[in-house]
Amino acid sequence: MSERESMDYDVVIVGAGPAGLSAAIRLKQLANQAGRELTVCILEKGSEVGAHILSGAVIDPKSLDELLPDWREDKSCLLNRVPVTSNHHWVLTRKGSFNFPHLMMPSFLDNKGMFTGSLGNLCRWLAGKAEELGVEIFPGFPAAEVLFHDDGSVKGVATGDMGIARDGTRRADYQPGMEIHARYTFFAEGARGSLTKQVKRTFELEKDCQPQVYGIGIKELWDIDPTKHEPGKVIHTQGWPLDDAWGGGWIYHQANNQLSIGFVVALSYKNPHLSPFDEMQRWKQHPAIRQMLEGGRRVSYGARAINEGGWQSVPRLAFAGGALIGCSAGFVNVPRIKGTHTAMKSGMLAAEAAFEAVAANRRSDVLDTYEPAVRSGWIAEELTKVRNVEPAVAKLGATIGTLVAGADMWMRQLKIGLPFTMKHHPDHTTLWRRDLAPKINYPKPDGVISFDKLSSVFISNTNHEEDQPIHLTLKDPTIPTQVNLPEYDGPEQRYCPAGVYEYVLEGGAPRLQINAQNCVHCKTCDIKDPCQNINWVTPEGGGGPNYPNM
Repeated sequence: MSERESMDYDVVIVGAGPAGLSAAIRLKQLANQAGRELTVCILEKGSEVGAHILSGAVIDPKSLDELLPDWREDKSCLLNRVPVTSNHHWVLTRKGSFNFPHLMMPSFLDNKGMFTGSLGNLCRWLAGKAEELGVEIFPGFPAAEVLFHDDGSVKGVATGDMGIARDGTRRADYQPGMEIHARYTFFAEGARGSLTKQVKRTFELEKDCQPQVYGIGIKELWDIDPTKHEPGKVIHTQGWPLDDAWGGGWIYHQANNQLSIGFVVALSYKNPHLSPFDEMQRWKQHPAIRQMLEGGRRVSYGARAINEGGWQSVPRLAFAGGALIGCSAGFVNVPRIKGTHTAMKSGMLAAEAAFEAVAANRRSDVLDTYEPAVRSGWIAEELTKVRNVEPAVAKLGATIGTLVAGADMWMRQLKIGLPFTMKHHPDHTTLWRRDLAPKINYPKPDGVISFDKLSSVFISNTNHEEDQPIHLTLKDPTIPTQVNLPEYDGPEQRYCPAGVYEYVLEGGAPRLQINAQNCVHCKTCDIKDPCQNINWVTPEGGGGPNYPNM
């Protein structure tokens, strides 16, 4: 007999991000309109809602307008304070820059009518609205296991055990996890969710789509000189300092004299010596960017993987007893650098399908109206227009690829386009051998504009219970020293933005040391490891970063 207790709900949602919260709110709205009871639970691995949420963020309010039409008048909603006032696209060279004319971009890339602010704070506000409707939200309780019925359908999830020591024994404060059973389970874990990986394999959800590909987004918040602050100004950059990789930066002037700045590197890069973190620190030293930061103070830091596969990488969305919503499915519009609105809409559509099923007294079957609603609606229309952008740049390089991608977007705005959809290659397959790629000499941080990893992790407020099993697991502990180090110069030392991985000498031989307490839950290691030897699993409840205002 299992020592775990269980609770039953109509719908359980894994993850209190914009998709999960929107799904919960929509479920309760529909239930209230129909005058019936419907129980909804959200499990969130962060210590509070928003603690693990990181985004630029310039947000398209399209879905928010539909879900909660009065949000602009709600004084408790912080998003409505800073509408976008101007939009700029800079192409950087080593010392200079030029502003790419906005009129040369397709109209659907315009940020008019958008808002800039903290996605974490938006999620906190949405959580309040959900709780007002009767949604039960449990922060600090990560879903660690998918539960199945005997017929193979999803039964629900189980939270992780608490109080397990590093050696696997039970500490004095041991508490078993809880089983959460539901008619339907929504997976809203964000990019590269650990349970989402499992259900994708179990139900072969990616059988008929392209592999998902990713970027890593590294973000800092700065309090800047008020004389340099222009609320609502939005800047995106491309070009320097990236060479054989592609990506770019953002600079958003948000409320209270604060800048959201960040840098994205596509994880399809080839050079194993490349460090996304150090590329971001180098980018800040560009004269056009440094002058904005001088006299200011960095107040927060974080990193997160971003889905970049686009429409051709969206898997099958519904399966027996469950559904993928938000970035678990991969609805990011890469050239718009936006995914919140599509994530929210996918959650709302899944909620409508689940409510219909529950009202018909169904359970644990396939929500057969959800997928058609996504694939025939505006999510599909929007992502189809830009489906060749990421693979064009990844395959053809920044200059030619950008021209091809731009031409394709313009043609699609005119209802035509390239007569094919470009394909992806998994990010872990792209690294060259260490001897085939040039070394990159990154400048030492100056402690004023640029910083090192450990001081950055410190201001992410990252914390994990030290006496617990390492949540960055190796399928084969010999691969780091037998393959990764000799062939690729130990790339995990560089692609991790938090200093989790380092090679140390032990008895004269190298050994991979995993500093799991530094992990900011970005999932880059799970994605980029060339042998797919690293498997990220949930740590003990509440562990990880605690992002304020991110």
